[in-house]
Amino acid sequence: MGIDVTAERVIPLPCERVAAFAMDWRHDAEWTQGIRTAELTRQADGGGFGIGAEVTRTAYFLGKRIDYVLRVAAYEPPRLLDMVSVAGPMPMHVTYTFTPTPDGVTLARIRVQGDASGLYGLAAPFMARKVRSSLVKDLRDLERRLSGP
Repeated sequence: MGIDVTAERVIPLPCERVAAFAMDWRHDAEWTQGIRTAELTRQADGGGFGIGAEVTRTAYFLGKRIDYVLRVAAYEPPRLLDMVSVAGPMPMHVTYTFTPTPDGVTLARIRVQGDASGLYGLAAPFMARKVRSSLVKDLRDLERRLSGP
């Protein structure tokens, strides 16, 4: 059984500002639920962060430490960051999109897809609810972080 969860939020800031912060792996632990550390462990072919780069994250989910590596599959700032897991407890696909609205604010969206087979399969419905709750909090915290002092 798979997990496919999306959360979105209108953030009253320009798209470029929201995306620049959210797409920078160095800020992951500041606004993403459960992430304790994030490290660029492989640069993109042209150097730095971009398609092919890999970010290793250490997170805690349901009280358990999870280490996983996400590889950048698509990177089109300030609109899209798409990543797939290449190491971790289950296959995962994470997509961040940022859409400017006519009134100058940003529609921020995060989609997480995962293959919750094996032991995770039994808990897939519960995991999907927890992931959705975390994504809603992530977007709230992203807005707070960017709107605060």
